[in-house]
Amino acid sequence: MDSINQLRQFSAATLHEALGKTGNLPSAIKPIHQGMKICGPAYTVQTMPRDNVLLHRAYAYAKPGDVIVAHCSGFYEAGYWGDLMSLGAKTQGIVGLVIDACVRDADDIEALGFPVFSRGLCIRGTTNFGEGTLNEPIVIGECLIHPGDIIVGDRDGVVVVPQNRIEEAIEKAIAREAREESVREQLRLGKTSIQIYGWDTKFGY
Repeated sequence: MDSINQLRQFSAATLHEALGKTGNLPSAIKPIHQGMKICGPAYTVQTMPRDNVLLHRAYAYAKPGDVIVAHCSGFYEAGYWGDLMSLGAKTQGIVGLVIDACVRDADDIEALGFPVFSRGLCIRGTTNFGEGTLNEPIVIGECLIHPGDIIVGDRDGVVVVPQNRIEEAIEKAIAREAREESVREQLRLGKTSIQIYGWDTKFGY
């Protein structure tokens, strides 16, 4: 099983914890439908406010299997992405979009089955000046994202796994899940979490 398929087995929260509580994108960025999940290498985009030409170029240039990850200069009151772009991207083999801004045509995107993670929905249109960068490092929230970093997203949010920490993330995620399963077993036997973690001794029951 390759590393992307291995990462796909874990939740975004588990990988965030495995990375030492790093790599999380702002909590406002969520899937437009709760069942959407995403996992793949980042193709990064930086747009100017309210402009989406670079997003059209991104899905044309990105490789099949990529996730388009876009920062839109902190301007949220526009629908940078819609159903037609989702159809074009899906046809090209792009596996999803993570955008630090809003999108529109949510019902049609959901029906298409193209995973989109955004800050919300906005009906306002965009411009087409085309300034910005493609496939260069970007920053979303407090997270630096390089092209090729692995993006994992689910209902809880989005985490960025740096390329040089993929194996570490997998190893620590496996160990974390094993520990959590041990806790579940003890909970089923009637122990409380403060007993399991020793907090009854440390803090008092």
